Amino acid sequence: MASLIPSILPEDPQTQIYIAGATIVLLVGVVFATKTPQPKPKEDDENPGTFASFVRFFYGCFLKPHSGNAENGQQDALESFYKAQAGVYDATRKKLLRGREDMLGLVAAQLAHKAASEQSQEKKRIWVDIGGGTGWNIEAMSAYVSVPEFFSSVYLVDFSPSLCEVARKRFARLGWDNVKVVCQDARTFRLEDHEGTDDKTVGFAKSPLDYLNEDQSSVGGADLITMSYSLSMIPDFYSVIDSLATLLAPTGTIGVVDFYVQSIVDLSFRNYTGGVINRHVNWFGRIFWRAWFDVDRVGLEASRRDYLEYRFGTVLSADSRNTLLGSIPYYVWLGCPKKPASSLNTPSYPHEIVERLDAAATESPYLSPINHTKSLSKNVEKATPPEIRSKAFDAAVVNLSSNLPLPSFFYQNHHWRIHYDDQLKKHTQFNNEYIYAFTWEDSRVDERLLKLTNKDVVLAITSAGDNILSYALNSPARIHAVDLNPSQNHLLELKVAAFTALPYADFWKLFGEGKHPQFRELLITRLSPHLSSRALQYWLQNTTIFTSTKSRGLYETGGSRHAIRVVRLLTTVLGFKKEVKALLASKTLNEQREIWEKKIRPLIMSRLLSYFVVSSEKFLWAALGVPSNQLAMLVADEESSNRGQAVWNYMTSTLDPVIATSIIGEDNPYYLICLQSSYTQRCHPDYLKPKSHQKLSRPGAFDGLRIHTDEINEVVSRLTPGTLTVAVVMDSMDWFDPQAPAAATQITKLNRALKLGGRVMLRSAALTPWYIETFESLGFQAKRVGVRIGGACIDRVNMYASCYILTKLENVTPDTPIAISTGRQNSVELEKLEI
Repeated sequence: MASLIPSILPEDPQTQIYIAGATIVLLVGVVFATKTPQPKPKEDDENPGTFASFVRFFYGCFLKPHSGNAENGQQDALESFYKAQAGVYDATRKKLLRGREDMLGLVAAQLAHKAASEQSQEKKRIWVDIGGGTGWNIEAMSAYVSVPEFFSSVYLVDFSPSLCEVARKRFARLGWDNVKVVCQDARTFRLEDHEGTDDKTVGFAKSPLDYLNEDQSSVGGADLITMSYSLSMIPDFYSVIDSLATLLAPTGTIGVVDFYVQSIVDLSFRNYTGGVINRHVNWFGRIFWRAWFDVDRVGLEASRRDYLEYRFGTVLSADSRNTLLGSIPYYVWLGCPKKPASSLNTPSYPHEIVERLDAAATESPYLSPINHTKSLSKNVEKATPPEIRSKAFDAAVVNLSSNLPLPSFFYQNHHWRIHYDDQLKKHTQFNNEYIYAFTWEDSRVDERLLKLTNKDVVLAITSAGDNILSYALNSPARIHAVDLNPSQNHLLELKVAAFTALPYADFWKLFGEGKHPQFRELLITRLSPHLSSRALQYWLQNTTIFTSTKSRGLYETGGSRHAIRVVRLLTTVLGFKKEVKALLASKTLNEQREIWEKKIRPLIMSRLLSYFVVSSEKFLWAALGVPSNQLAMLVADEESSNRGQAVWNYMTSTLDPVIATSIIGEDNPYYLICLQSSYTQRCHPDYLKPKSHQKLSRPGAFDGLRIHTDEINEVVSRLTPGTLTVAVVMDSMDWFDPQAPAAATQITKLNRALKLGGRVMLRSAALTPWYIETFESLGFQAKRVGVRIGGACIDRVNMYASCYILTKLENVTPDTPIAISTGRQNSVELEKLEI
């Protein structure tokens, strides 16, 4: 049978495209026949039935020849296309034009966020819908805001008389007096021609020559401009986009949804696009969809979107596929003026925003704005010694000097997330997946050991962000959250946005239960103004984490889900599900210990399981995040040549004391979440308490947060020396090779960034980690504040063998010797320090 395929399928690519096109046409027909709502009993020209609507759509798009003459140009061409199907336009586009509701929801959320911060609630708001057609967008906006009350004026601008007539009837039916339908070329539309008039169908008012002397609108500009599947139908899109840049108010928002095709290669050297998740369209898709839409004079070339992103600053951007109709690529994009208005109550100068954010990211003092881009560059070049600058500052200098928009992070409503290049291999290696959905460090012990105050400047590894939120409860001056994995920071961003925008009930569903059926709606309408573009893209791609009825939600996702699933599989296969439930329901330690020792421990702590599953390096890394160097430290402490035996001993030293000292279902959320994939109202991390939500949901609660997507070394080296007071590095030092200088390099950088008396807190799988001597040789005093000996617990997790506080006593100098471990004998080799 396989040998017959070449003779059946034509080899000519053009013929293959025609066949694929015919298949799509058939698919469209099936979709309209099965998905379109049933028609009203009475069928007329304004309310045609399903079959009649499809016939008109099919004829207008695929059979009717395009007419039009040179005298009337684009308007005649549009009328030729739309006149025969104007009455069924809305009925036939609902399934084809996906993303319109998302775009409207996103821009409405941006406007609502701005309105909440406006002193005057009677602000005059103007919305211009370019290529608005039948007015569907404007009516659909009423699902998010009251159009007659929220906007003082709404202008629907379209070049097709037939579609404009449908729109006029729509708004007459709705009785919306603030909506004006303007049948006009978008290139010539000016607000000053229409503001102050009462005519709902006004047209061209000024002489074209009048526009030669005008640089911008005299009425302040539009607060909102939208384009819904219209940019791809405008031949002279450059001039239209240029006119929109003048039309938009300095603090305005522009939203676009449209078809597109593009290769990821085009974006390799751009840092201002707002992320590239799902943006790449494969070769066949690019060829096919461009040819397909070209039949109807719809242009899908990448230059349309590229120029849009060049002329405006990108606030949010997302790419998707209409899988219902053959996986048509489309994008939703939100922008603002390229010269951004500051959200920091400062003048609208890009250089001032850059300077302020740079100062916040590097802990350097903010001095004064730099007056123009040349002096901005010269200050960096001539500084001796070189000024400490963030990577975001470096990227901004490049963009400003090249007349490019700033990276999208600079246009966010909040400046929590620091710019990073998402196309670097060190970030893409994680394949858009976080490892940890919850944090394993005990926040209660951290609080007791660190005693943070409002004068502290803290640097900590993000992980799942739980620890960052617990530190925020103490209101330190600054928190630098650092993680190389972008997805871990996306998770922290989501939690911070949820604190900022959601009531406690929704917050609890998301992060207490790990599931929320309305997550996608909340993401678009409530959370989006508080997220960076990359974070929004990520969560739009992963909404099923919270909404799927087939999964257990957030806490069974990420790399650590493998360990949780192994435990759950064992409870099923070995038949102790009831015993686990009884363990979680225990009210006393004696009751808990009895269930553990008699019914669960003999099964889950079997040596056979340890040898064949838990001691596997692949399992330890994928499920628990244990790298080979840390595993070697663990095995060395056990003084056993048998790795399986060493891992088994480590497990018993971890779990037995936990069972003996803390009631899992009452006061140990770390193991509770592993056993049932959700928290309870009586047992959860501190950041999930109602009082915590009350505190962290206050305005400005996270003003001191900076989220860095980078290595610790890169972030620490760009902090002003002597400004950091606390660094929490978790168990990351265990990952270093004892024979390499990497650990000494990081300790040196930490010494430089910390003030005298500053502290480093770490946990380790070893009782006495080899790198403690290196700390001591580089100006630190070591104190072991927790150790797992004789059945003791260092905290409620007890996953690590020891916990240390390293206090900086002196600054390192080029002559300071470094202690580098040369093996298990702990012999020390002295080398000169190079800074």
